[in-house]
Amino acid sequence: MQRTLIWDLPTRLFHWTLALSFAGAWLTSDGDQWRAIHVFLGYLMLALVGFRLLWGFAGSHFSRFASFWFGPKEALIYLQQVASGRAKRHVGHNPTGSLAIYILLALAMVVGVTGVLTLGGDEQQGIAAGWASFAQIQTIKKLHDLCATLMLLVVMGHITGVVVESVLHKENLARSMVTGTKLADADTPVAKPHTGVAFLMLLLITGFALWWFDYAIDRQLDSQPGQVESVADTNEPRVKFVGRQLPDNAQWRDECGSCHAVFYPALLSARSWQKIMAEQSQHFGTDLGLDASTTAAVLAFMTANSADQHNTEAAFKIEQSIPRDATPLRITETPYWLHKHQEIAAADWASALVKSKSNCAACHSDADKGTFEDAAMQIPGPPLTKP
Repeated sequence: MQRTLIWDLPTRLFHWTLALSFAGAWLTSDGDQWRAIHVFLGYLMLALVGFRLLWGFAGSHFSRFASFWFGPKEALIYLQQVASGRAKRHVGHNPTGSLAIYILLALAMVVGVTGVLTLGGDEQQGIAAGWASFAQIQTIKKLHDLCATLMLLVVMGHITGVVVESVLHKENLARSMVTGTKLADADTPVAKPHTGVAFLMLLLITGFALWWFDYAIDRQLDSQPGQVESVADTNEPRVKFVGRQLPDNAQWRDECGSCHAVFYPALLSARSWQKIMAEQSQHFGTDLGLDASTTAAVLAFMTANSADQHNTEAAFKIEQSIPRDATPLRITETPYWLHKHQEIAAADWASALVKSKSNCAACHSDADKGTFEDAAMQIPGPPLTKP
């Protein structure tokens, strides 16, 4: 037995980069402020899986799929042998570990693809923007979450297997994936370092990271239509909002904006707008006094772009939350609005920067455009005091 290079450098770089990417993506899956990092790691995972599929045919001996092409039956038998303490040592991947690798690659691919579709559907961002309806995206998002959870479970099982086998065969398998070497017979195929490939991988990963967090966020998005000019807290790692351009109407904006902030029609259902306009003489204590032609024009715009049309994620969820026999006249009375705002502290509502629940623009920098995307939302913090 002699110390032999088993895992080439690209395989090791792939292994640890994928592990860190998945861990980072899991930790940043909640909270809009981390979406820039979460999406970056998702794209990176997809690229890594693509590389591993190619490297499974072009890499060194033990990195190739042909060297660990075991079936489920062989994996189960090996697992039973491990349980009985009689498992044979494998220089490369053992049957159970190989099955875990194939499952992880498949799950990572599904998680990445469904993540791209979810970003495109829910946030109208990325290469898949507008590919699926909001109703379809809800199913895709559930699949994304389910596969991510399954992937976490498989990762935990994989780590457990590494620990058990390390104890069983008295060798540190995790360290071998760092150094690349293991004790092996003299006739064992020796891996080539492939340092150049690893360097190119690292260069591409670094270049993509620099592009994503500098050019893609700070420069490219500046020129996109529908961009919100700024976010409330520029210190947080946020992707600037790029949303679809919703229809606008000068007459509607002038009439509704003459008394208060304009509330885009997508925030209420068509029947609510119809009732509001039918009762305009008692519009929350005010007589709007609109003539017939103005009323018809404004109402036509509002019903054509109401929540029923599902033009935005917020519109879809608002419309879905309203019971069919209910016709709320206030946006703040809709079940979805109440659910989304229930955890906001009273102090935030009372803040001098907010003051009122109708001041949507205080937290939603795209309120005027009506898109109300998550990435454009930030509760304003207390004003900075000069030292």
